[in-house]
Amino acid sequence: MSTLTKPNHIGRKISRIRELRDMKQEALAQALGTNQQAISAMENSETIDEEKLVEVAKALGVTPEAIKNFSEDAILNIINNTFNTNDNGIAILKTESYHPNFNPLDKVVELYERLVQAEKDKVEYLEKLLKGK
Repeated sequence: MSTLTKPNHIGRKISRIRELRDMKQEALAQALGTNQQAISAMENSETIDEEKLVEVAKALGVTPEAIKNFSEDAILNIINNTFNTNDNGIAILKTESYHPNFNPLDKVVELYERLVQAEKDKVEYLEKLLKGK
């Protein structure tokens, strides 16, 4: 009697991670310098060469090992261990088990710096336009 195991379909794992990161195929294609059709073909393939896997992992913000070891069951387990539901069926975060590995204040500062830089870039662009007239 043999047991059936799911094949290690790397393309499907890449697709799921991309979806969980709320990224469209077009965005991943742009990050990799390719087109959406190439991403679609990659996500439909069962294997991918290691060099390309490293590039994809970097674009998705994960490690190649995270892609190789990705499991829907593990994600569901994390969700089940992180959230409770109250009597009204509303999900409540279990704060005692949630420990972010980043400082939220650092993220706010990072966002502020990006916004300031965007405004500086916009002003510089507008000044160039004015000088051109």
